[in-house]
Amino acid sequence: MKSLEIVGFKRANLGKKDAKALRLDSYVPCVLYGGTEQVHFSAPAILFRELLYTPEVHIVDLNVEGTTYRAIVQDAQFHPVNEMLLHVDFLELQEGKEVKMEVPVQFVGVSPGVQQGGKLVTKLRKVKVRALPENLPDAVQVDISDLELGKSIKVNKVVPENYTILTNPLAPIATVTIPRALKGQMGS
Repeated sequence: MKSLEIVGFKRANLGKKDAKALRLDSYVPCVLYGGTEQVHFSAPAILFRELLYTPEVHIVDLNVEGTTYRAIVQDAQFHPVNEMLLHVDFLELQEGKEVKMEVPVQFVGVSPGVQQGGKLVTKLRKVKVRALPENLPDAVQVDISDLELGKSIKVNKVVPENYTILTNPLAPIATVTIPRALKGQMGS
């Protein structure tokens, strides 16, 4: 799993006015949970580009005025209109303590249904997993080499390694749709 460093500065005032002033200076108000105490800090908005705008999962090395914490992003809030990053919640990683996280789905193999002209439709882009920090997968691999036309693959077909999948086991991850041209032929 990739690691990124974010340097932050402790926040003295936690009010709305202070948060607004930070955002005007291109800083993002943040909170770190999960440790012995909550840490309120802000970090330059530009540092979040690689962290939040990619499907990859990253472990973050947070450096808040010289104190370093290992964490993951638990939640990020964006402005509904201008998409500006408003707030980020981090969860501190602790050895031996499991964390829950959304991880991207990665398809492996070739679907026979797609080879026959069907279209692979992704139903779930991410699944929720629980794991120790060192076992958090970069992605959950989903083998589609048995996926026939008109069939779907569900979460319960994924075999987790050293982590637990929390997403509903009956939720479909992907389906191979039958194109119209083939539907007519299949009926005969």
